[in-house]
Amino acid sequence: MARTFVVTSGKGGVGKTTVTACIGRIFASMGERTVALDADLGLNNLDVLLGADSRIVYDVVDVAEGKCRMRQALIRDTDEPELYILPGAHSYDKSAIDPQSMREIVSRLSRSFDIVLVDCPAGIEAGFRRAVSSCDEAILVTTPHISSVRDAETVLTLLKKSGINNIYTVVNRVRGDLVLSGEMLSRNDVERLLGTEVYGMIPEDDGINLLSNAFNYGLSSGFAACRALARGILSGVPEVYDLTKKYRGIFGGIKRRMKRNT
Repeated sequence: MARTFVVTSGKGGVGKTTVTACIGRIFASMGERTVALDADLGLNNLDVLLGADSRIVYDVVDVAEGKCRMRQALIRDTDEPELYILPGAHSYDKSAIDPQSMREIVSRLSRSFDIVLVDCPAGIEAGFRRAVSSCDEAILVTTPHISSVRDAETVLTLLKKSGINNIYTVVNRVRGDLVLSGEMLSRNDVERLLGTEVYGMIPEDDGINLLSNAFNYGLSSGFAACRALARGILSGVPEVYDLTKKYRGIFGGIKRRMKRNT
């Protein structure tokens, strides 16, 4: 059976879907047969980010309603053949998928894949509960800002109340120069505030934001950070990429000053 992860956050705008897409491709590149399910129904864009929107014939609601077979709705990623996408629906009847339906869909996927990633709606309403109820583990995405971390703290509590204890916290959109200068929360700061280990520090990086060739071919710091995150999740031991390293020392100081002026 697959490992099933809900990818969640406190509020929107932290890059949850981007993290889902990035680690989905990396898991697949590591030989893990992976599927990413877009559970953000009505506001879904995982298919767009992965360049699969033009190939959608059926979506997760069609599967739930029995209008198609699961394999008819799955879309194979063009960059990583071991990654598949089960797209969400842009418009749907909210009663079409309840928690039991979502659990059944994830259960069916887990029979054919090694890893199931469920991209959860932001917030803590019905969509959150539906997605969380279908998974055994969670990837919690936040940003290095106190308001985002406080929201993540609420979600962390709810995840534990739901019976999910394997929670991998990811801090997204980090600037190493600002962490080093103390102007942005560090890994230690986030761990202290949340009382849990951080498994990934992901940079503010165009290669990630656009899933560009720089990311796909392993040429960006974002790729290195996401790969370290994926390895840590698979092993259960954090491997956090050091985003401050290039800003240390004499030349690092020059880079920090240049960064501030751009």
